[in-house]
Amino acid sequence: MRMLLTWLSRFAGIVGVVVIAVAVVGRLAGAYWLHGFQVGTVLQGGMASTLLGCLGYGAVLAEWPKS
Repeated sequence: MRMLLTWLSRFAGIVGVVVIAVAVVGRLAGAYWLHGFQVGTVLQGGMASTLLGCLGYGAVLAEWPKS
């Protein structure tokens, strides 16, 4: 279970960083809309995905066996 949560956290973090990068590049290019979504909404989605990755890693660390 710990390995699954670790990989899901990594995936969510990577997706979040990519979505944030797309939103930033889109906004720097002068766009307010990306494929029907406002750039701010895309940025918030990326931040939410990154937060999900951080919380997943926190859960993995909390489960880690104490030695």
